[in-house]
Amino acid sequence: MTNDSIDTARIGPFFVTQGIHNLRDYGGYAVPGEGRVRSGVLFRSGQHMEASDEDLALIDALDIRTVIDLRGTSEREGFPCRRHPKFVAQVIAYEGETSNSPPHEGGGGKVVMTPEKARERMLAVYRRMPVNPAMIWIFREYFRALDESEGGSLVHCFAGKDRTGVAASLLLHALGVHHDDIVAEFLLTNDAPTRDILERQSLPRMEAHYGTIDAQALHNLMGVLPEYIDTYIAEVTRDHGSLDAYLATILGVDEDRKQRLRAKLVA
Repeated sequence: MTNDSIDTARIGPFFVTQGIHNLRDYGGYAVPGEGRVRSGVLFRSGQHMEASDEDLALIDALDIRTVIDLRGTSEREGFPCRRHPKFVAQVIAYEGETSNSPPHEGGGGKVVMTPEKARERMLAVYRRMPVNPAMIWIFREYFRALDESEGGSLVHCFAGKDRTGVAASLLLHALGVHHDDIVAEFLLTNDAPTRDILERQSLPRMEAHYGTIDAQALHNLMGVLPEYIDTYIAEVTRDHGSLDAYLATILGVDEDRKQRLRAKLVA
């Protein structure tokens, strides 16, 4: 696949795929001065178990050298990623579980899933994430890999929206992107042209737990709301004083690492 064919297989930042949900470039955002986060090196998505051969050829053409898989062991074993025959990227993953079964994956027990209950369940995911030792470990490795490795990177979880959304938001903040743009990038998940893929992968298990789910509850589970990322940041700020302090003291992103990341990822 040529670079030209990659460019034409896009809808905005999203790549057109057959079996991967929410694959997109999260570069391109302005930073103070005249720079922008580089495009063509930072990618995010959901899991790749149902990736088609065409999807794998696309991933190969993107020249991704590092994959950060935010899923836990049981998710990786239950939904193993397909790989291109020439796949040689380093894969970073946590040995153990990175989260309880999130509501959008069909976990949480048998309840009637109303829109408000869906929202509260997702907010609980974001409240736990800043203090989850597994997520702290994998986010530290994400930043270390971006600092120390060359070439493109792909960060993903199951749906590519919550754990992955936080990872992308943290990086964009470290690079100096304005909060409004970070939230806008986070919310792009709701515009992904591959929602049918996620529903195919998740809805049967969700309905086995929750029964029929109304449209707004489903959106709250399968999409994202601004308050999701705002809740994560509020939890961090309450406990550490600022997002920058959390990055420095918990995730290893001190000022020196920030400067190296900006030199590498801002053009």
